[in-house]
Amino acid sequence: MPLSVLERVAAETLDWGGTGMSVMEISHRSKEVAAMCSETQELIKSLLGLGEEWEVLFCQGGASLQFAMLPLNFAGPGGVCDYVDTGVWSTKAFQEAQICGAAPHMAASSESDDFTHIPDKFDFSPKPKYVYLCTNNTVRGTRWATFPQDAPGPLVGDFSSEFMARKHDLSKFGLAFAGAQKNVGPAGLTIVLIRKAFAETARKGLPRMLDYRVYLEHGSMYNTPPVQAIYVSNLIFKWLRDEIGGLAKMEELNEAKAKLLYGYIDQTGGFYRGTAQVGSRSPMNVTFRLAKGELEKPFLEEAKKEGLSGLGGHRSVGGVRASLYNALDIQAVETLISYMSAFMAKNG
Repeated sequence: MPLSVLERVAAETLDWGGTGMSVMEISHRSKEVAAMCSETQELIKSLLGLGEEWEVLFCQGGASLQFAMLPLNFAGPGGVCDYVDTGVWSTKAFQEAQICGAAPHMAASSESDDFTHIPDKFDFSPKPKYVYLCTNNTVRGTRWATFPQDAPGPLVGDFSSEFMARKHDLSKFGLAFAGAQKNVGPAGLTIVLIRKAFAETARKGLPRMLDYRVYLEHGSMYNTPPVQAIYVSNLIFKWLRDEIGGLAKMEELNEAKAKLLYGYIDQTGGFYRGTAQVGSRSPMNVTFRLAKGELEKPFLEEAKKEGLSGLGGHRSVGGVRASLYNALDIQAVETLISYMSAFMAKNG
């Protein structure tokens, strides 16, 4: 998270907004918390340029709960819904739809190519309830540069790992969701953007905490929301607006970081090798391997000694992963490249 935000949180931990309490202590039904939550929703809509046709919900359970809520609310037993599988997270979402009794159809998958690219050819169902995709794959280091424009149903998407990292084109979406913990706050908060017209197609009679209608009717206050996480996200949205200058500028900064690191990897003659195909590369998660696999463990161990932590690839695939989330500045990328260069000089 941005240093300025962490400093603000620390300063307000004992007295938030003159209440004499931290935001963790005050009632979620208080006028102060209600105002903060409402302001946060408006900040989200303003940054994304969303109109009155959209609602912002605060949920819990992470992206994993959304994997189930979507088919339960919009497909139902035997309801056809299309999925594009780009690995791990979309795979899990497809499996969850099956468990929920829907009839998910695999419209496209890059599994045969080890999920190294984003598909560009689709076998859509004639009238799916929705078309599901995960916009950025943290494990495989791939990202949708553009979204399908000819899908026969509303798009729904998991934006968790790149939410607020670029200007999102939501023109074809009925719903988008994101766990906050990558770019916009601490774990515990899931932000759901839902188009009002799409919400009206939701089924009725579901358990209340799984029913989008309940969140809409109660302003995300049917039960106690993750107030602390919403508060921190509020500060990060203001940081994006006031210190960064909006999403267009944030996207520009993120692209510059990614271009620098990918550019270095590509000129190492194969000592470092990116795992995602060039046209599908993620600016958020740069995944790569070392040509000599036995060097990956010492690479990670020595990096940690240099203060470069969290570089291990996802446990399911191994390798190396540099996550370039919003709060990471370009100087950190330069430090990583300096280390990578020194390691190659010693071991190449």
